[in-house]
Amino acid sequence: MTTTPDAFAATRPRLHAIAYRMLGTRADAEDVLQDAWLRWQQADQAALQSAEAWLVTVVTRLSIDRLRAAKAERADYIGCWLPEPLVEVEERTPETMAELASDLSVAFMWALERLTVDERAAFLLRQAFDRDYDEIAAMLGKSEAACRQLVHRATERVRQGQRRFEVPRHTHRELLAKFMHAAQTGQTQAMEALLAADAEFVGDGGGKMPASSKVLQGGHRIANLYGVLPSKVEGGVDYRLAEVNGEPGLLRYFGGQLESAQAFVTDGERIVAIYVVRNPDKLQGIAQQLH
Repeated sequence: MTTTPDAFAATRPRLHAIAYRMLGTRADAEDVLQDAWLRWQQADQAALQSAEAWLVTVVTRLSIDRLRAAKAERADYIGCWLPEPLVEVEERTPETMAELASDLSVAFMWALERLTVDERAAFLLRQAFDRDYDEIAAMLGKSEAACRQLVHRATERVRQGQRRFEVPRHTHRELLAKFMHAAQTGQTQAMEALLAADAEFVGDGGGKMPASSKVLQGGHRIANLYGVLPSKVEGGVDYRLAEVNGEPGLLRYFGGQLESAQAFVTDGERIVAIYVVRNPDKLQGIAQQLH
């Protein structure tokens, strides 16, 4: 099938979605797409039966190679590793909706971190991008039976590591607005009432900003963590509602400077998990975007 010069551009959103979900950072995803584009330019495009299939295979394999290297680097990462947040300050645009066609919440990406490289690739290709097992086998260089087993194991591990609830968007946003107001004014008891007793808090400072090296548990403990900030931070603490990886979240500012991007999981009545990215390297893109 003859391809067109725009085939790469037309497929780019899907390619970026695959690379980001595999790698968790925009910089790594963009590097993979750049390498894929160079290979695309060198390929005999007219001889390809499917430009999209070829490009997806190339991006998947490049992402796997890069993720293997990243896994070794993350073994030395200080504290918890969370993905680089994707932030939209306003409501989703049609373009954003297309980008978020499959799950990329911070909670989901956090759960993916417990998978091996091959499990992550097989699981995402099957569950997020609906690829057939014969395609996955060809991309990963494994048998269909092996790929089915990879997806099965990955699905079980993701379920164990992710707390999922089907909550209406407006409910999520309203609960978060209440939490934001309480946090803004240091109302510890009000925050604790909005948090599940067994709520979890995951912070990523990357060794560059203070953050717990382990997952913190307990609504009372988390409420106190937020409650002391207004009186301790010079210049004050401010919050802003935002879309963080496709879900209602918060941006927090210390003295007018972006300090963190925060994602929340709720059961519709209480907040059950909070993911806070403080690592300044992962916030650079957000700050540039807002400016």
